[in-house]
Amino acid sequence: MSIGEVLLGVLVEGPAHGYDLKREHDARFPGAKPLAFPQVYATLNRLERDGFVEVTGTASGGGPERTVYAITPAGRERVREWLSKTEPAGPYPADELVRKAVTALHLGRDAAGFLRRQRQVHMARMRDLLAAQAEAKEPAARITIDHAIAHLDADLKWLENAVQWVTSTKEVRR
Repeated sequence: MSIGEVLLGVLVEGPAHGYDLKREHDARFPGAKPLAFPQVYATLNRLERDGFVEVTGTASGGGPERTVYAITPAGRERVREWLSKTEPAGPYPADELVRKAVTALHLGRDAAGFLRRQRQVHMARMRDLLAAQAEAKEPAARITIDHAIAHLDADLKWLENAVQWVTSTKEVRR
């Protein structure tokens, strides 16, 4: 996901400052890792440099002054183009989970133990997402949570298969 385009999509709805953009992103993608404020501001700086947003003033609202950003016509065009393009399907890169399992195997470490512990982490996250899914009323929140659940489900199946593969190949080598 391109954070820049997502932030531009929020700004299409009206000017906002970084705090509001972060809060809106995190609300729209409840299954994703929350954005860090430095990431928001670095992205806004890049979008401003590239002419997709402009500073329209500051707002204080009882706290520190906050820079308010608005989308430019070039930014609106960027969002339109982004939404018109499909995303490629796979191949899926080896994420950190796969990298750790493969490294453990190559080093002769307890890859099956790591995979089992990781499964517990995934199961806990699945329980959290299923609870959030049951409470989700907005279609956007629901499809975001459903997407995260589907990926977790795929990871859980992979973890199960990987443990079976690792344990069965250990027995064959003996």
